[in-house]
Amino acid sequence: MSLEDFHRNFRSDLQTTIAERVEAGEGPFPSEELVFAETVMEHVAETVICEEPVVCHWNGKVGNAKLRITGYALSADETALDLFVTHYFGTEQLQDLADSDAVATASEGVRFLFRAANGTLDAKIDPTHPVRDLVATIRSRWSSLDRLRVFVITDGKTKTKRFSNKEVQNKMVAVEAMDMERLFRHTDGKPRDELALSFVQSIGRPLPCVHVPDPDADYEYALTAIPGQIIRDLYLRFGARLLEANVRTFLGAKKTVNKGIVETLRKEPEHFLAFNNGLVLVCDEAAFKLGDDGNLGISFLRGLQIVNGGQTTSSIYFASRDDKTIDLSHVMVPAKIIILKESHDEARERLISNVSRYANSQNAVKMSDLSANRPFHVQLEKLANETWCPDGASRWFYERAAGAYNVMMLREGNTPAKRRKLQQMIPPNRKLTKNDIAKYHEAWCGKPNQVALKGEKNFGAFMKALDEDPSIVPDPLDAKWFRKIIAKALLYNSIQQMINAKAAKSTFTQAWSDIATYVLSVVADRMGDRLDLEQIWMRQGISGGLRDLLWDWALVVNTEFNRIAPGQQFSEVAKRADTWMKVKSADFSSPGTGISEIKPL
Repeated sequence: MSLEDFHRNFRSDLQTTIAERVEAGEGPFPSEELVFAETVMEHVAETVICEEPVVCHWNGKVGNAKLRITGYALSADETALDLFVTHYFGTEQLQDLADSDAVATASEGVRFLFRAANGTLDAKIDPTHPVRDLVATIRSRWSSLDRLRVFVITDGKTKTKRFSNKEVQNKMVAVEAMDMERLFRHTDGKPRDELALSFVQSIGRPLPCVHVPDPDADYEYALTAIPGQIIRDLYLRFGARLLEANVRTFLGAKKTVNKGIVETLRKEPEHFLAFNNGLVLVCDEAAFKLGDDGNLGISFLRGLQIVNGGQTTSSIYFASRDDKTIDLSHVMVPAKIIILKESHDEARERLISNVSRYANSQNAVKMSDLSANRPFHVQLEKLANETWCPDGASRWFYERAAGAYNVMMLREGNTPAKRRKLQQMIPPNRKLTKNDIAKYHEAWCGKPNQVALKGEKNFGAFMKALDEDPSIVPDPLDAKWFRKIIAKALLYNSIQQMINAKAAKSTFTQAWSDIATYVLSVVADRMGDRLDLEQIWMRQGISGGLRDLLWDWALVVNTEFNRIAPGQQFSEVAKRADTWMKVKSADFSSPGTGISEIKPL
């Protein structure tokens, strides 16, 4: 498939999504541009480039300077902020976006950041606009924000993907374009291509190494030591994407191993190479070059992943960030680099998975820790592919691997007729991600404050709960459980569509997903087994009577949020454990008679 075909299909999918939202009662809002922005921002989050984004469109002027943002993503620890600004053509043909125009668009977001940081935006923004919360966060957290990026998201094509950094109040702001070409590369199964490192550019020379080529193996091997500053800069630039293939996430500085790393960095940085076990990296491509001394070194790596040593990597980054006295100039980190030669994607990913598993085996990491490949996800994917909706013509799609839905569309929908047929059989609104499943399951289990942590944090907690008590889901998963989780998805979607509709905007002004989550938890708490989830599955929706009840309960949740923390950002209030206890004890109206989904006592 060509880039032009991808653009055409992307636009077709966008129109389908808009039609679905209009049919669901959301009216003409959001606009085509904002639906496009939301779709791209969700993709950026799914590829672990940023955390879960918030669509928040605002534009204005300070003097003659134009300011604008379309959305943002703030890290859970509030030290990394990404702003998104759109440059939308909305044309049937793919357009070129000149670098100068992309930079001009990015500048609108950079100006917004500058004005928010220096406190001159407050008077320019309507007190009820949700962007005020972001402005307040930027101003109050400015000193602790250490990674700032502005993304230009466009349905055009840019020549440059990463532009020169901008400086805002002595902080560097990275500027990137997320255009159709970059999205196409991701969908085409090559998102790791962006994880590239040139040692010649970084340290001015190739990195000395021992290279062990093997023409008969499906990999090559290199042994080296990487400067600590390079490790820090890699994590600053790419974040958790570096650790996608790693079986564990950052354990935190309280863990003994990480305390030791920090102590070595502070007191004996020159001994780091001797004390640390080092990293294991895999990469898709490597280039070697002779240095000035005549010895061979690594000049370039592309598609790199740290499969062992995530704790070392994270600890170096966070320790040097939080303690400015740490000097990484004398820190060297031992590393073995596995260069993949297998061209077949499936074989390549299997090798990465096995390297990750065995590299971590000394720490007794279970096979189940390899998230996407664990039995739960494999079984769920199989159930989704085999379970047809009651109409016998459509089904739901479980995206076990990020981007799998788009890959399916690219591979199987290679003609307009086939693509239309696929969209009818598996419409975009029936795509479920791993984070979606975790959200519905944990909300139903009475953990809406955990779900409010969003994305990977809630998913990690769900996986941990599954490890500690496998009985929380059937083993193996069965069709009955699958139908129930879909019914919970339908409940959640119905709630969110109601409170996010244009007519409800004056009542529900923020945190629609959090309110929907809390209402779903209230449903489980108040009705539980009395709610006939099988009927919701059969209807692929809910009755008018149940819809009215959920609307009333959503109003109560919204009121409670305002009562608990007036004037505060709901998305922050929703994360507190005591918020759920207070909401749960609120006065909710009893279900009336005539709601078919509620079983009689």
